[in-house]
Amino acid sequence: QVQLVESGGGLVQAGGSLRLSCETSRNTFIFNNLGWYRQAPGKQRELVASINRGGTTTYADSVKGRFTISRDNAKNTVYLQMSSQKPEDTAVYYCKAVSVDQNDNWGQGTQVTVSS
Repeated sequence: QVQLVESGGGLVQAGGSLRLSCETSRNTFIFNNLGWYRQAPGKQRELVASINRGGTTTYADSVKGRFTISRDNAKNTVYLQMSSQKPEDTAVYYCKAVSVDQNDNWGQGTQVTVSS
């Protein structure tokens, strides 16, 4: 069973930065895809950014140019660097790891609040 533990959330002012971390219980290299999702109150969970085993990244249009996803296989960790944050970035952020057998593994989530 894969365990994912997110950290780094908190309160930040608009225009500020935060870095989220997601540590996995397995080496990140074994996952086909690692991603960050977010869910704001009353809204559906949405993809923020993802990175596949080859290092190809994908971003939601709303965060392009502001957020950067990266992975450190040596530390079993995937990161989400968030800059120029906006109040609409406020949400619970979740890490997801897709294993080679196509199973989705989720973390417990970390709250990010951006004040105006």
